[in-house]
This record gives sequence, structure tokens and C-alpha cells, in this order.
Amino acid sequence: MTVRLAAGRGRRPSISAPLELQSPPARAAQRARWARQPGLGALGLLLALPAAVLLAFGAGGAEPSLLVLAPLVTFGLPVVAMVAFWWDDWPGSTLRASWSGWADTVLVAVAAVGLTLLGQAVVGTVDMRAVFDPTPAGLPTFPATMPLAGAAFVAMLQLTLVCEGWPLRDRLGRTAAGLAALAVAWVVAVVVDELVLDRLLAGPELGALLTLVGAGQVGVFVLWRGWPVARSGRRAVRLMAGNALVLGGAGLVYGLTRGVDPGAVSATAGCVVATGLLYGMLFEGFLRDRLPAATERAVLLGLTVVTAAGLALALRRYAGTVAWTRGSPDEWVTHASLNAIGVGVILHVAIGRRWPFGRSTSAARSAVEAAEQGLRRA
Repeated sequence: MTVRLAAGRGRRPSISAPLELQSPPARAAQRARWARQPGLGALGLLLALPAAVLLAFGAGGAEPSLLVLAPLVTFGLPVVAMVAFWWDDWPGSTLRASWSGWADTVLVAVAAVGLTLLGQAVVGTVDMRAVFDPTPAGLPTFPATMPLAGAAFVAMLQLTLVCEGWPLRDRLGRTAAGLAALAVAWVVAVVVDELVLDRLLAGPELGALLTLVGAGQVGVFVLWRGWPVARSGRRAVRLMAGNALVLGGAGLVYGLTRGVDPGAVSATAGCVVATGLLYGMLFEGFLRDRLPAATERAVLLGLTVVTAAGLALALRRYAGTVAWTRGSPDEWVTHASLNAIGVGVILHVAIGRRWPFGRSTSAARSAVEAAEQGLRRA
């Protein structure tokens, strides 16, 4: 699944656009994917989960990966969103399918290093060694740069999903709009870092609030595909309602959990993000032909909550066996869920286009008629 405009410049992304507003090729591809679920999602786990394990442990264990990979991955997330959701997988889309995802992943990795260095410059001093060394002599990237990185990603998703790319998609071409969105997200992040961090909210509290916003973004605009705001035909109504729902909901939950350890709030919300991406992207539409729309949303929400609780319990149980020195169990749970699992899913589905398990366009069309009949019956 990629997030494209429903039909031309200025239209909403297909991830939250009603099916009838999407182009015929987009509808055909989407219905073909639904017809192959849940098997298609199960196959995707064969690639998404190893990628998640690599990000959670690949720097030499849980704590070194938290200290080194968490900042790199978090700074890379806005670039992942730009490539997948603004550029429609370009420049990898110019290559054959077996190379497309790999090329985009290399681009994201290189950009992640560059943006981490830029993050260092914002919060302190640029130190290339500190980017890759879990115990640097200078200012470490974790946790110093994490509020900035998290704010940039949340701002990018808010602009991409909740605000439908407006007004950048109306005024700029695909490549320029994506770069402009990345720049806007960074401006917002710097403002948050300078005016909110340690003035209005301490680092852990800001992290909890940002992660709750991310959970709302994924829940409404990925898991529920923009419901209930996507049904409105007026963009102003959708944008105001969507922003109020996501930001207001996150603020409400944050207020209700003020007495809870903010690290635990972040870890739990990170697991919600991860499982929301699993059901909303990897297993996209696996209940669509089987249940009425309202029942489907209720079941998806229940599955997400139950799976997130199980994931949080399992990750916390493992984290409790690690002798932590600089990081904490909750910080690693947040990284292992939101960053590791989330990135693994997005890279496979939105950037890698489910390679090698996806079908060619001609093969996809051959499955559309059966899917359309099931949709009509539903």
C-alpha cells in the first residue's frame, strides 16, 4: 500500500479517501490486495519481523541499539514518510521491483545520518563519532536529540495524513512538495524543541505526548482509514475535524495519564502504533469483505488494543532481563515497537511494495472481479 492522491493534484491521500473517490487502477489494486489477505500479510511478516529484530538488537544488543539506532531511525522516519507517502516510492520506482525498495532504503539510511548530524547541530555540537558510538566522549545523540527527532516525525505525519498534504500538494509538484513537507516538519520540531522542551514539558513528558499523537494518527488515518472525518466532502471540515480529533484525543489521554510514568505511557503508545501499522498496513483490508464497516472498525480496534497489550508485556518482560546503564526498559520498548516494528512494516509495504510477495499489475487485475463481487455482496 502506498499513499497516493486519490485523483490528481490537491486530492486527499488514498489511505484515507473513500474507495469510490480513488482512481480505477488504485481501486483495482486495493481490491486485489484485500482478496489476498490475510495470507499476504502473513508473508510480509517474513520480511518485516527480521527487519524489526535487526533494528531492535543490531547494534550489539538491546541497549547499544537503543543508544545508537533509536536516534538514527527516528530521524529517518520523516524521510520514510516523504518517500512512501509524498514521492510514491520515487526514486526507487524508476527501477525494477526487486531493486526499488532497496534503493529507497539506502536513500533513507543516508538521509537519516545527515539529519541526525543536523539534529546534533540544533541541540549541541556536531560529532560524527557520537552518531555511531553508544558511549561517545561528547554529547550522545540519545536521549539528547530524541525530542527533536520525534517532533519532526509527528509533524510530518500530521501534515501528510491529517492535513492531507495541504497546501503543499496543491501548489507544488510531487518532489518539491515532499521536500517542503520535510522542511516544514523540521521547522515545527525546532520550535517545539526550543519553546516547549524543558520550558513547558520535560523530555519524558514531551515524548509521551508526541507518542500519543502518533498513536492517534495511526489509529484514525491508517487503521480506520480516516473515519469518521474522511466521509466529509469539504476539505476544510475534514482538516479541522481531523486535527481536533487527533490532537484533542492525544491531549485528553495525556491529561488522564498525568500520574503515570511518562516512559510507560510512551512504551504503551508505541506498541499501539506498531500494532496499528500491522493491522492497518500489513494486513490491510483482511476483514473488509467479511464484516460490515462499523463492525470491522470495532474488531480492528479491539485487535489492536489486545495485540498492543501483549506486545508491551512481552517486550517489557525481555527488557527486565537486561542490565541497563544509560537507557531504560520503557525507552527500549518504545524503540522496539514504534521504531523497529513500525519501520519494518512501512519499508516492506509502502516502500518495498510488498516485494517479493506483491503481484504485477496484470496479475492483480485478474483477481479484481472476484473481490468486486465480494464487495458488492457486503
